[in-house]
Amino acid sequence: MKILYVNKSKFDYMQDFIYSGLVKVIGAENIIESPWNLNFHWNYRVYPKNIGECKGTLFKSVLSKLSQKPFDVVIVSSCYPDTIRHYFEILPSIPSDVVTVFIDGGDRPEVGGDFDRLGGMDVYENVLSQRPFDLIFKREYLLDKKYDENVYPLTMCFDFRNIPPLKGTFKYDVAFWAVESHEIRTKVLDLIQNKFDCENNGTIKSQVMKKYKRKGMFYLQELSACKIGLNFRGAGWDTLRYWEIPALGGFMISQRPQIKIDNDYVDGEDIVYCKDDLSNLVELCDYYLSHDSEREKIAAKAKERTMKYHTNINRADYILEKINELATFI
Repeated sequence: MKILYVNKSKFDYMQDFIYSGLVKVIGAENIIESPWNLNFHWNYRVYPKNIGECKGTLFKSVLSKLSQKPFDVVIVSSCYPDTIRHYFEILPSIPSDVVTVFIDGGDRPEVGGDFDRLGGMDVYENVLSQRPFDLIFKREYLLDKKYDENVYPLTMCFDFRNIPPLKGTFKYDVAFWAVESHEIRTKVLDLIQNKFDCENNGTIKSQVMKKYKRKGMFYLQELSACKIGLNFRGAGWDTLRYWEIPALGGFMISQRPQIKIDNDYVDGEDIVYCKDDLSNLVELCDYYLSHDSEREKIAAKAKERTMKYHTNINRADYILEKINELATFI
């Protein structure tokens, strides 16, 4: 399979996860980047802005771009204005038998909703009027919302190449290092800021991402050093933290995401969900801080589930499976 990968020239989490997964499954030589993206081949940014970087693919990607062999599938990989505008420009040249795919990794629950927020909705509507997408993969696929039959859920994941050296020791009790991009995060911080070791470990209000003290691989090392990591939605339900903590072998207490997640974590087995109103959050933290064996058993199972179902390779396989299912009917 040869794929034309229409992408945002800067980093985008969902776009980058899928690219790195596809490289593992079908090889960089079978992906034509449009435009060619240096971020996929040269590691000059720290995690998580380098999620799409795939070592050893530079030469293959350049050859693939120069050869411009006929492609079987075109994937529009992000919900950003420059991506959809670029796709609109090349749309007339895409053969009618090529499968067209849109990956909507945006925060809005409506398909293409981030175009309304970021710009480009007029171009997106023009694209749909000329040639609707054959397949759409939606990150914020709400459980209580009805989508068209060609729309499938697709969440973020974890790339286990990003696991840093871990010491396996705990430095912190309860941590939630997050910007207040949703009111529930503010409520959580109000609730726990004077409890446990939150104030000392930096679980405080009014954080700004640019001023984070923990960045890159050091952030992941620090996250793995927390006995309990908390997760609550931001602008969207799907967060990097939801996949990072289990992948690192950490124990997570989270609100229950209201999006469709295949093979999601199971309450009491590999995750612990608190009540939506947070009324038992402190109680749960107290309990699992004093029950080490239970906590560590749940954390171990979470890592197993993440490795089995929630890697970038899993996500790429899922997309290719849906493409192959569709191709048999075209």
